[in-house]
Amino acid sequence: MRAAVLAAVGEIEIVERPVPQPGPAEVLIEVRAVGVCGSDVHYYKHGRIGAHVVEGPLVLGHEAAGVVVGLGSNARRHAVGQRVSLEPGVPDLTCAQCRAGRYNLCPAMRFFGTPPIDGAFCEYVVLHEEFAHPVPDALTDEAAALLEPLSVGVWACRKARVARGDRVLVNGAGPIGLVAAQTALAFGATEVVITDVNPRRLALATELGCTRAVDVGVTELSALGFEPSVLLECSGHPAAIGAAVRLVVRAGRVVLVGMGGDDVPLPLPRVQEYELELTGTFRYANTWPTAIELAATGRVDLDRLVTGRFGLDEVERALTSARTDPGSIKPIVRPGG
Repeated sequence: MRAAVLAAVGEIEIVERPVPQPGPAEVLIEVRAVGVCGSDVHYYKHGRIGAHVVEGPLVLGHEAAGVVVGLGSNARRHAVGQRVSLEPGVPDLTCAQCRAGRYNLCPAMRFFGTPPIDGAFCEYVVLHEEFAHPVPDALTDEAAALLEPLSVGVWACRKARVARGDRVLVNGAGPIGLVAAQTALAFGATEVVITDVNPRRLALATELGCTRAVDVGVTELSALGFEPSVLLECSGHPAAIGAAVRLVVRAGRVVLVGMGGDDVPLPLPRVQEYELELTGTFRYANTWPTAIELAATGRVDLDRLVTGRFGLDEVERALTSARTDPGSIKPIVRPGG
């Protein structure tokens, strides 16, 4: 099979590799669509994210969907030909975090496209059958791949306990902000206000149902006149985080989703005096059934996020587009062309 390999920082090579063979509980999947994530771009540009360092050739890509074309000896959940969305992190299922149901925090997690685990910018992958989720015909291959970022939005809204009557502020209208906003609306939020400095993303946010889309390059957060009960912070921008926390009402909930700097200033007097609940998020757990239902019923539109399609030979272009094109939201790589 062909694979797009990060051979060095800023260098992608197309190489021939053997088709992987599924283990006893695994399935072999022909990859049909892979979304380009900011983490892929960061590894491509810098070769590391925090403690995760690329030390050898690595296949990037973790937002993937495809079709089952082979079964391990003990795999029973799928038939050949089943279309699936890939949950790209497989935990050990035995550690304390896994036993407590928090498998997203498993210290032994093997996650696609995170060194040293290869990802899905290739023609075939193998995956534990429990993490290959069947998808209905109502979903395109591209939407099935984007169930992964949607799962981030679902997890953020669960952590924030978004419910009917909530007023939600979403900082950042990138792909995660856009799916988080749609999920908040689907969970019953009365108002969802989203902020960014990119007018194209803000326009799309309005089309996708946000109550209000605010260009914070023009209007300061403090001038919004909006008091959210929930803040979903998806920008990772230190100044924006502090300003947004200052808007949250008493006993409100703050969920930090976006990856920012190592140190972010927070208005602790506001957090303490208002008894704000503040938490981080890391990936997701048990989100695919909800994500599939939201996308299949049209309450979340994933296909609208797609802004470019690239073949396997064009992975470098896809990564560059995601970083440099202001109109780019979600490039998709289609390994089969």
